[in-house]
Amino acid sequence: MSRENVALLHRWFEEVWNKGRPEAIDEMLDPDGIVHGLGEAGVEVRGAVGFVPFFARFRGTFPDINITIEDTIAEGDKVAARWTARMTHEGDGLDFAPTGRAVTITGMSIIRVADGRIAEAWNNWDIASLLQQINAPGDTRLLD
Repeated sequence: MSRENVALLHRWFEEVWNKGRPEAIDEMLDPDGIVHGLGEAGVEVRGAVGFVPFFARFRGTFPDINITIEDTIAEGDKVAARWTARMTHEGDGLDFAPTGRAVTITGMSIIRVADGRIAEAWNNWDIASLLQQINAPGDTRLLD
């Protein structure tokens, strides 16, 4: 089972983020799946209905995002990944003009898999570094 769960996590990053396929979200994220840590502290989203607005806004702001999974560890129904994202600030999804600056951030994600889909996900990524690299105003939010 661990091998399949690791493959699901790799597929998530490749299909959803690197290829920008919103339909892959419905395929891999359980409709009742909970996603933690996308931006604003304490905010969680449920299923594709909750995740797609964040995805659209983030990918619209950084349309060339490419995520490389550096490491994965699997145990039972959970998979953890350490990743690096490289992207360019080309959209106005942060409510200010694009800067054209290249950005590199790191993060970690853990997913819990049930019935072959992501049932819950925890994300921790360097939002402060991202905002610093694009010289964002102090009140910028990535998730409303």
